[in-house]
Amino acid sequence: MRVITFGTFDMFHIGHLQILERARALGSHLTVGVSSDNLNWQKKQRKPICPEHDRMRILQALRCVDEVFLEQSLELKGEYIQQYNADILVMGDDWEGRFDEYKTLCDVLYLPRTPSISTTQLIEVVRSHDPR
Repeated sequence: MRVITFGTFDMFHIGHLQILERARALGSHLTVGVSSDNLNWQKKQRKPICPEHDRMRILQALRCVDEVFLEQSLELKGEYIQQYNADILVMGDDWEGRFDEYKTLCDVLYLPRTPSISTTQLIEVVRSHDPR
């Protein structure tokens, strides 16, 4: 079974690793679409802290990830699923129901996110830290 997932993966943390490991355990091959800097701007109105090429390199270095590509558009998810021959699409449960339209192309699973950690929270902690 081939698994595909998507995300920004900015300021890589344990929650990212855990969802990738759980996604990989569902099949024999894990492909990860990394949101481009421009796509992240469209979704969140902010650029990622880490540029897209660095985020891709981090993911490519992980044992649980077999293949990485740059996701340019949310509207192309169906094409990405077909291009990478995915049998399962895995997303975090904060996206529950959002990608059900792809159930005609593959199984769609929403996995629970790791509690008490998010990139947004990490960014806020770093920004508010006063080194004095």
